[in-house]
Amino acid sequence: MADSSVSFLLDKLSSLLQEEVNLQKGVREDVQYIKDELERHKAILMVADSLEHKDPELQVWVKSVRNIAQDMEDAIDEYNLRLVDHHQQSQSNFSIHKIAFGIKTMKARHRIATDIQGIKSKVETISNGRPNITGVGSSSSQRRSSRLDSQGDALLLEEADLVGIEEPKKQLCDLLFKDETNRAVISIYGMGGLGKTTLAKQVYEDPKVKKYFRIHAWVNLSQSFRMEEVLKDLVQQLHNVIGKPAPESIGMMKIENLKEFIKNFLQRSKKYLIVLDDVWHVNVWDAVKLALPNNNCGSRVILTTRKKDIALYSCAELGKDFHLEFLPKQEAWSLFCRKTFQGNSCPPHLEEVCRKILKLCGGLPLAIVAISGALATKERSNIEEWNMVCRSFGSEIEGNDILESRDQNFATIAKDNDMVWPERVRRLSVINSSQNVFQQNKTTFRLRSMLMFPSSDSPNHFSMHELCTSSGVKLLNVLDLQDAPLEVFPAEIVSLYLLKYLSLKNTKVKNIPGSIKKLQYLETLDLKHTYVTELPAEIAELKRLRHLLVYRYEIESYAHFHSRHGFNVAAPIGNMLSLQKLCFIEVDQGSGALMVELGKLTQLRRLGIRKMRKEDGAALCSAIEKMVNLTSLSITAITEDEIIDIHSISKPPRYLQKLYLSGRLEKFPQWIKSCKNLVRVFLKWSRLKEDPLMYLQDLPNLRHLEFLKVYVGETLQFNAKGFPSLKMLGLDDLEGLKYMIIEEEAMQGLKKLVIQQCGSFKNVPLGIEHLTKLKAIELFDMPKELIMALRPNEGEDYWRVQNVPAIYSTYWRDHGWDVYPINTFGEIESDIDHSIALRTLQLPTLSKVKIIGEYRMFQQFILLIGGIMVGMFIQ
Repeated sequence: MADSSVSFLLDKLSSLLQEEVNLQKGVREDVQYIKDELERHKAILMVADSLEHKDPELQVWVKSVRNIAQDMEDAIDEYNLRLVDHHQQSQSNFSIHKIAFGIKTMKARHRIATDIQGIKSKVETISNGRPNITGVGSSSSQRRSSRLDSQGDALLLEEADLVGIEEPKKQLCDLLFKDETNRAVISIYGMGGLGKTTLAKQVYEDPKVKKYFRIHAWVNLSQSFRMEEVLKDLVQQLHNVIGKPAPESIGMMKIENLKEFIKNFLQRSKKYLIVLDDVWHVNVWDAVKLALPNNNCGSRVILTTRKKDIALYSCAELGKDFHLEFLPKQEAWSLFCRKTFQGNSCPPHLEEVCRKILKLCGGLPLAIVAISGALATKERSNIEEWNMVCRSFGSEIEGNDILESRDQNFATIAKDNDMVWPERVRRLSVINSSQNVFQQNKTTFRLRSMLMFPSSDSPNHFSMHELCTSSGVKLLNVLDLQDAPLEVFPAEIVSLYLLKYLSLKNTKVKNIPGSIKKLQYLETLDLKHTYVTELPAEIAELKRLRHLLVYRYEIESYAHFHSRHGFNVAAPIGNMLSLQKLCFIEVDQGSGALMVELGKLTQLRRLGIRKMRKEDGAALCSAIEKMVNLTSLSITAITEDEIIDIHSISKPPRYLQKLYLSGRLEKFPQWIKSCKNLVRVFLKWSRLKEDPLMYLQDLPNLRHLEFLKVYVGETLQFNAKGFPSLKMLGLDDLEGLKYMIIEEEAMQGLKKLVIQQCGSFKNVPLGIEHLTKLKAIELFDMPKELIMALRPNEGEDYWRVQNVPAIYSTYWRDHGWDVYPINTFGEIESDIDHSIALRTLQLPTLSKVKIIGEYRMFQQFILLIGGIMVGMFIQ
């Protein structure tokens, strides 16, 4: 939209004015004039973007503003590009660098002066022709615009009792529960704004539906999506609902492997429910349906779409199409009044104008909810303001799909498809192919963002040379090559001097060349899950770099101490003063000097360190004290038995929210208890002899606490008033733990308790009945005595947990760990005995390794909160 283009440009103009740039005389004043005028136009653009569809004159004006913003952006970027290019050429002879640079940039400075003078003339023209729209610039109109932008979809999605939804919801539920063993597809279709997603969501979230379909998942689709990421998300959701972690190897799978994985998973399951929301193309359904098998258990698929042909096609084999209609007049009026007047009736003096506004909504629930949100802020005594809303927004909400925003500067080029290029395209997604993309294009374009989506079945179509040598990409700011079939860093990338963001995530690249120093504007370098283990010394010359992310997983189990790898760097990393995220740097070699360098990075917000040694503790503590902006700190020792000595921090970072410590702790670091903003604490392999709870219980904001081999004592005691904000508690492999005491009013907000592999823990936690908000208890590989004590009716301590909605335990079946509700264990008691006995068998070595590996994968479940896996540990 034009206002976003202008906002982005204003930031660039501010930077240009602030930087020490040797502009020609008068240019700085012209830049300031352009900036001031565009600031004046921002208010009208907020409303104009929504009205231009019905006003040709306004449409021309908005387009002119957008073009001017892009021209100005081009002028600045062209100027910067010339400066960088000349700077690169002058590096070879430093003695004459300044003289040569000054001479060579005279042409560049003259060019930008000429460009800006021309742009200034255009700005004067559009300022003189600035349209007058009633109410623009007032606080009320700005509130109205923001309400429409931010509340339309959100309000509708949160409308649990949306008028008119009861009957279609009942019909859908009847179709889901129908006694039909084959997999059936239910297609909900209708124009945008009718509430298809809302209806599907209300059905999906219904407790009866989720109880009936234990295996369920919601998949968001749209006109532009990455199938690979969609499938990975589906895998994650399916594992979440059964209490198992998705294997980390899923992150490396390609589309066909993911489909096969999902198909096998669902084939083994009982009935499942999958929702595919917002399907735009038949081939999307064709691609996804192969992963959704007919397991003859009464499984169901709900699909929402705007297109009738997709709806009919998807349910042709077996299913039902469900056409969502406009709201009837009375129901529409009821919804309008409830949202506008908070459930009260419409004041008589406003009824006429409200009826007019409602008529313009055309029975679309989404439009009604959006406009009601804007009207709810209006003074009811000022009828003229209501009439103004009717006039201003009538054209906006009239017609089909009116609440969809369209960015005219984006294009998607798919393999073998005819390419349609919007005028002055700035952002481009290339799917499967980059060959001939630019040669076939006859539109003038200057790309700022390029996302490549290569296909695993057509890697030869990926051409970096084709991309980087095109004149259309010389001003590129964003280049995302995630999952590209690359094994070598493409040398051509370093010629894209203005790059700010570069991602090679999930590629097979092993080395980064020293020539990367040419990317002087680079702010983010994402090398996650590549094979890069060392960075060149030249990396320190990237003075603007903010985010340096280099790490990978090698072993699927999070509980394996060496499951993650970071990177080494010999550069004076302390020169990179702009760094805000640094993960994961390995410090086992030359660590003393490295700690000094880290102390210079005072802007760091996130720091991840691996292979820490005890002797470097004091130096690291000194460095951390200087990182006043730090919010996330992760430290892993070089070995499981190495002591992490971080006790000498006298002034811990005041904004620290996440703390991860992996390694021995001789004693608990006292400074942690003063970190009042801590939200998440993970401690692993600490082996403390003293109860660590006493140091953590008074943290007011702590919500997530995880222990793995942290404590060797027999008793953990949660004192009254302790852990006031804790939502999730995970205890893993506390071998000596026998008792857990929970005093009344301790952990009053706890929702999930996970205990696993604590072999001596055979008694139900004393006082667990005080945890009135507890929603789930999960027990993994725990003693049979504990499990039996929690069984309903027969378990002696069941009364303590009878109000907890979900209590699960695990056992081994069919070569995998499964999760079962404890209240069904009466039916499978013999299986529990079998599962426990199985662990004592003398299996062949390879089988043992497989079982242990599977079990460790399963252990990751304790790090799941609302679907977030342990990957958050280092993200």
